[in-house]
Amino acid sequence: MIGMNQMIVLPILLPLLTAALMLMLGEKHRQLKARLNLLSSTLGLGIAVALLLWVRSQGAAESIGVYLPGNWPAPFGIVLVLDHLSALLLTLTGVIGVSALLFARARWANAGASFHALFQVQLMGLYGAFLTADLFNLFVFFEVLLAASYGLLLHGSGRARVKAGLHYIAINLFASSLFLVGAAMLYGVTGTLNMADLALKIPLVPEADRGLLHAGAAILAMAFLAKAGIWPLNFWLVPAYSSASAPVAALFAIMTKVGLYATLRLWTLLFSGQAGASAHFGGQWLIYGGLVTLAVAAVSILAAQRLERMAALSILVSAGTLLAAIGFGQPILTGAALFYLVSSTLALSALFLLAELIERSRSANEQPLYEEEDALPSPLESLHPPKGINLDDQQKVVVGQIIPWTMAFLGLSFIACALLIIGMPPLSGFIGKLSLISALFNPLGLGVEPEQPLSAAGWTLVTLLILSGMASLIAFGRVGIQRFWKPEERPSPLLRRYEYLPIVILLGLCLILSVKAEPLLRYTQDTAASLQTPERYIQAVLSSRPLPGPTTQPVEVQP
Repeated sequence: MIGMNQMIVLPILLPLLTAALMLMLGEKHRQLKARLNLLSSTLGLGIAVALLLWVRSQGAAESIGVYLPGNWPAPFGIVLVLDHLSALLLTLTGVIGVSALLFARARWANAGASFHALFQVQLMGLYGAFLTADLFNLFVFFEVLLAASYGLLLHGSGRARVKAGLHYIAINLFASSLFLVGAAMLYGVTGTLNMADLALKIPLVPEADRGLLHAGAAILAMAFLAKAGIWPLNFWLVPAYSSASAPVAALFAIMTKVGLYATLRLWTLLFSGQAGASAHFGGQWLIYGGLVTLAVAAVSILAAQRLERMAALSILVSAGTLLAAIGFGQPILTGAALFYLVSSTLALSALFLLAELIERSRSANEQPLYEEEDALPSPLESLHPPKGINLDDQQKVVVGQIIPWTMAFLGLSFIACALLIIGMPPLSGFIGKLSLISALFNPLGLGVEPEQPLSAAGWTLVTLLILSGMASLIAFGRVGIQRFWKPEERPSPLLRRYEYLPIVILLGLCLILSVKAEPLLRYTQDTAASLQTPERYIQAVLSSRPLPGPTTQPVEVQP
């Protein structure tokens, strides 16, 4: 029977084996591959939920699982670690992956070659990045997920996707180069790449090498922050995400969180209060970088005219908020930021899916949905059928029945997404922002007087949280009026069950978070507390031992 520690590797192995099987099947068995993709993604989500429940059920001392794939002791071998943070992000990835795949089955899965294999490789890279415990394998999983994302971004072809894809590839290759340089510098100073071992070696670095250590950490942070969307390194994100197909953009909503995860993990582990002269190195840069990102994104969203761009800019609003909150290094604030991360990621993924359905009716737009120079190639034009025509799974024209409540569903879903992203009560977006503001004013908890008044950076974050919500309210209100309330005769777009079901799932989860916020808030607060006290993580990794090999019994020779 597989133990819980052995289950840690399954989220990586399952999509890897599924992708290999799909490549062996070739391009003929599309329906079989679609079913395999959905089955594997659902199983991966089930495994992630099981791991999350296991972490939640364990005591404080036993809530970290360690698996040694090569059976070599740390810090010399590959190590996979499951804790509160990685279990939370594994589950979030699984939910968004299944939802995006359901949406893709309606039409986008057949728009190009190897979609299903690339989708599984993308999931494998995401799962691996959240589980690995050393910098070298973090780089490997970064490259795996980025290589798959290059193909997924170009899925469906079109001039806009190719142009944005080239910029996306260039900036990510540059960020990967920075990753290698930063990791090499840290290895040169400390002699290790294992995260737990690095946490022990950093306080012992001689003062003469401290500058080189900080330079390596800063270069490594630039690679992570470029992927997380910090300003001014985020110029590639909005064109890429708004040009991608809807299911791919929905999956990309979790991909920016990989950079945030790596920043949070390494900053709290390597530069904690026990890091000696390097304690809390770079915290101010995170705060002010996040504040500038939040301010620029809030202003930019006012000028956005398309829902896809508004969704991409809302990702930058979320990224700026999270980076600034992480930089304060306060457990209560970090816990609130993690709750906000879950709520905003689910809402933004739903918005990317919803944007295509809203924009499908061309008469609802002042400009055509696809400009002439960005038209889809002729083999793919059937993905956008003429009015009154629907498609079956083989992309053949069939008689479709217009759903009478289509516009009502789209309108209500749009309002729900907008309220979640803006942070209006009573939904989980409001709970996340309110938790952030409450944590800024009460860093030691409610009822406990803070030792110092709120700093200027704290006041700035509170102000920007409110102003960014107002900017999003104006932008979403304007688009909602144009799309739903403008008195124009326009046909209702045709929906298939695979298109509205994932939106219902994502928004339904947000509604559950709104009603049952306390369990997740408790979990995220426990996660933040464990991040601020990294001793248990270090001990769990470095005390793990390889499994004993088979013993050879002496053979008795009968005379």
